[in-house]
Amino acid sequence: MADQSAADDMPAPVAGEAAAAAPEMVPAAQVTAALEAAAEFKDKHLRTLAEMENLRRRTEREVADARVYGVTGFARDVLAVADNMHRALGTLGPELHEQVDAKVKALIDGVELTERELIKVLEKHGVKKFSPEGEKFDPNVHQAMYEVKDSDLPPGHVAQVIQAGYMLGERVLRPALVGVTKSAPKSARPSANDNPQADDAAE
Repeated sequence: MADQSAADDMPAPVAGEAAAAAPEMVPAAQVTAALEAAAEFKDKHLRTLAEMENLRRRTEREVADARVYGVTGFARDVLAVADNMHRALGTLGPELHEQVDAKVKALIDGVELTERELIKVLEKHGVKKFSPEGEKFDPNVHQAMYEVKDSDLPPGHVAQVIQAGYMLGERVLRPALVGVTKSAPKSARPSANDNPQADDAAE
């Protein structure tokens, strides 16, 4: 009996335990498929992250543009008021300004002060006035109205400013209306035949 009890207390065969604990072998095809699926999910994840980042940047840019350029229509309407005030003051020369009585002079001073304040308010909202007299003509920001024949400036420069221009941020809110110095006619330009040195060199 003692021998039978000792036999019952013996542990299970070690070989069976080892077989049960050993991992099953996964086919190579399944491993390859799993790796390909993981790579595909990683690629989709990275693409989604990139799209979200692009969307965030685009949204920030659109919000910034809306903040700066959202007043475009209103600013254009206000420019008409500024132009009328400037024209009204332009009709009064300095001599007439000095000849008027104190009340009229006070009225003129008030209009001038209002014009300056209006320009300050426009600048506060990103609208800046520019008067390009003497500068090289730039069709992106200037609008040529006529040509000026006699001028001390070289051809293609702004000789007169009819109406000042305005910028809103980096965009042209309204181009400046200008008179441009006339270019020299082609017939007046020197040619090789008019250069004696060129003739000598040709001989």
